[in-house]
Amino acid sequence: MANQDDVANKQKAIQNRQDQHDASMQKGDQGGGGGDSAAQTGVRQPSGDFPAQHLAKPGLEAQMELKPKFMAEGYKGSGKLEGQVAIVTGGDSGIGRAVAILFAREGADVAILYLNEHEDAAETQRYIEAEGRQCVTVAGDVKDMAFCQQAVDQIVAKFGRLDVLVNNAAFQEHAESLLDLTEDRFDETMRTNIYGYFHMAKACLPYMKRGAAIVNTGSVTGLKGSKKLLDYSTTKGAIHAFTMSLAANLLDKGIRVNCVAPGPVWTPLNPADQSPEDITKFGQQTTFGRPAQPEELSPAYVYLASSVCSGYVTGVVLPITGSVGE
Repeated sequence: MANQDDVANKQKAIQNRQDQHDASMQKGDQGGGGGDSAAQTGVRQPSGDFPAQHLAKPGLEAQMELKPKFMAEGYKGSGKLEGQVAIVTGGDSGIGRAVAILFAREGADVAILYLNEHEDAAETQRYIEAEGRQCVTVAGDVKDMAFCQQAVDQIVAKFGRLDVLVNNAAFQEHAESLLDLTEDRFDETMRTNIYGYFHMAKACLPYMKRGAAIVNTGSVTGLKGSKKLLDYSTTKGAIHAFTMSLAANLLDKGIRVNCVAPGPVWTPLNPADQSPEDITKFGQQTTFGRPAQPEELSPAYVYLASSVCSGYVTGVVLPITGSVGE
């Protein structure tokens, strides 16, 4: 069983090799959308150029200069998940944090799985407990089936049930060329992003009863591809297919499986991948002219998790991309 700090150091090494390659190529900024002409259709969200910052992997939200918005203050809970128990992988920060908080607001106790971002996980736990619900945090590597099984067993032993799994943990690192992708690097992405979902679903399934739900995090890159995210896009396409296949497989058991496919979202994943120069224009290529904030994604997870809301929905990949027609 790999130590989670060793895994994080491995991911940092992949990042460092790519950073050195990027610097040697001396590529200029390709630019993005224009200025601060972003669309605002509800609560006003950050737009324009973002801070030039590059985080060490796996990326701490606590270190981001512009903090993501995750509280969704205008969202009022109504008991859609009352008395339920949910597991959120990658729940320490980003989309996972926002989802975990709304699940708690809807009445669920939440377990957070994360790699080694202890500061972020503790902060998320505080927000969940402030919603009046219980939270446990478990550090480890979802690439490891033994860890996933142990974590799920531990969570069910504490709470006595399991109703919702959100598969959200991911590894992403860009590459200019297929030739930059070593076998080891491709394996890290594949095993984290798709094996991790497989491991968690397999560990959770024996505890899930009729009415339970699995919600996977896909990506617009899994729908359209991405020329600099060859391995990441491959895993996200696999997640979409896994979602539809598992949905068909589990329908007779009364368990629904769906997926959210976000476009660019302001989370630690992105400044931990892109250069300081590129991250300033993050999300400006969308129709909205800006990235989403995590709080703009989290209500979709509530919808797909709650059988009250989406009891007739399964096998769906829901795009929330910020672009018309995607």
